[in-house]
Amino acid sequence: MDTTLLHSYQKQFAYYRHLGEKTMAQLTDAELFVEATAGANSVAIIVKHLSGNMKSRWTDFLTTDGEKPWRNRDAEFVADFADRAALEKAWREGWEELEKAVGELQPAQLAAVIYIRNEGHLVVEALNRQLAHYAYHVGQMVLLGKQLKGEAWQSLSIPKGKSADYNARKFREEKGMRNFIDGLLE
Repeated sequence: MDTTLLHSYQKQFAYYRHLGEKTMAQLTDAELFVEATAGANSVAIIVKHLSGNMKSRWTDFLTTDGEKPWRNRDAEFVADFADRAALEKAWREGWEELEKAVGELQPAQLAAVIYIRNEGHLVVEALNRQLAHYAYHVGQMVLLGKQLKGEAWQSLSIPKGKSADYNARKFREEKGMRNFIDGLLE
């Protein structure tokens, strides 16, 4: 069961990476940096924060505190990327650190204790914490994307008014064990 759980975490993290990437792909370079209101976070700021968090949390996460001394969290809320390429590089580097760490986990390590700001967490608790954190912020990115694109937004899930079509297609499939994101990431 623990191997299944680890595989499930990998799929869920991959899903949120996918949503973020599909959102950024729909935005122009300028839209990535738009702050909807004064003091609000742009997609670029959210990307910078997620990348910094991922690098801090997942680098040597079994042996060092998840809040690294080299992390400057406050600087993550300044969108100073030179361009889209720099933003995408930060995004990719954060996810690669996470994927490497989660991919190397062994089932027996799920009950190990790790620390984030000196607070102990079972590895499984840390996975839940970070999955929820990343889903929260990727959801913000999607919402910003939808607001910026308006009618031009291409749905990342079931489009409005298409639930019956989607359900009809799903119920034509044979029952079986599969993850809802199978096929999205291939």
